[in-house]
Amino acid sequence: MISLKGITWDHSRGYLPMLATAQRYWEEHGVEITWSKRSLKEFGDFPLQKLVDKYDLLIIDHPFVGYAASHPILAPLDDYLPADYLQDQADNSVGKSHESYSYEGRQWALATDAATPVASYRPDLLKQHGMSLPRSWEELLELAKSGKVIVPAVPIDSLMNIYFLIVSRGRPLFEADTFAHEDDGIWALEQLKALVDLCPDECLRRNPIKTYDALSLSDDYVYCPFAYAYSNYGRRAYSKELLNVTDVVSVDGKNPGRTTLGGTGIAISAYCQHKEVAADYARYVNSALIQKTLYVENGGQPGHRGAWLDETANALSNNFFKDALTTHDNAYLRPRYDGYLYFQDEGAIVVHQFLQGKTKAKETLDELQKIYALSLKGFDAIEASYG
Repeated sequence: MISLKGITWDHSRGYLPMLATAQRYWEEHGVEITWSKRSLKEFGDFPLQKLVDKYDLLIIDHPFVGYAASHPILAPLDDYLPADYLQDQADNSVGKSHESYSYEGRQWALATDAATPVASYRPDLLKQHGMSLPRSWEELLELAKSGKVIVPAVPIDSLMNIYFLIVSRGRPLFEADTFAHEDDGIWALEQLKALVDLCPDECLRRNPIKTYDALSLSDDYVYCPFAYAYSNYGRRAYSKELLNVTDVVSVDGKNPGRTTLGGTGIAISAYCQHKEVAADYARYVNSALIQKTLYVENGGQPGHRGAWLDETANALSNNFFKDALTTHDNAYLRPRYDGYLYFQDEGAIVVHQFLQGKTKAKETLDELQKIYALSLKGFDAIEASYG
């Protein structure tokens, strides 16, 4: 019997659908697939190269693909999956989710899960307090003065929110050798700090999951302007109080806000001894039928557009998928070059220090620019510079 090992992340959304699909695949094909899990933080920053010799299947974050394209750690899926299947995945992508795993002409993963920050709120409390949903950045800051607004402001989310503020005004990011134009970067930093300063101090220590927990488990807060989307909080068996989701505010007062694309993809280790079988399982998991049935029914947040439009999937999730789709389609695809992850890891810390009042905006932007310049040298050069 063929046995495969996989690793995913330790949330119901990331773990349970993989168990369910593995069980059904074993029943149909006699292939044993066992899934391990790691923390959300490890998922975002633990080196992929330290996992590929231990696992056949990996649930990954798309910024890793630039490194994968430069180092022999993942098997290109276009070597194992038909072109028409990959084209169908592209045609049914939620925003740029499928594209995010394509790099230098190869497909390094399938977008098994789609996510980007969306706005969320408690409709019962909104009505109780006589409040309205903000539509502009200015209205958001005004609402935040009530003390009823929370936002995830741990390092990585804070950096992603800087991206959101800049690209939502139609301004460039990661342009040649410049991270952001000075006036754009300083404006974004100061605006994000203005919002965070109006929110509880705990926000600086809350990731999206902790933020959604605070919004759904207590009656202290009414609205979150942007946090990576979790359909689980629209499900009766998961969330104490159901959350509604909606589009994020317009930052420039004219165009829809563009948050930073997240989600996860299923990849195959270059060291896997049964790549064809692993690829067939990945094909199965990402098929339209499984994504809108077994995957979503077991707590998953699908990457296939058909599932997002499916009536049953929306009935399970308080219409999460239909209500969040526009913001997902507008999401910004961050860089994926070899070395980008260094910028993301180090830049997130710098932004977080600024939000805590430890540095000034200009000083912070200058440091981000230095980190960006080093990141462009690539992972191997960065590692060598640290001895």
